[in-house]
Amino acid sequence: MCGKNCCTIPVGNECLHGHSRRFFTKEEKIKQLEEYKKELNNEIKAIEEIISEIK
Repeated sequence: MCGKNCCTIPVGNECLHGHSRRFFTKEEKIKQLEEYKKELNNEIKAIEEIISEIK
């Protein structure tokens, strides 16, 4: 998406400016989800530390 108003309503797989729509590959999705999981695990650790300090 190019950020122009036409891209909010794509025509097929392209906006009116001719930008192709990009889909993530299975491998890219897995990598993104694994990174997100790491971030969430770090958040969990931080929360557990705060809880243990409060106790």
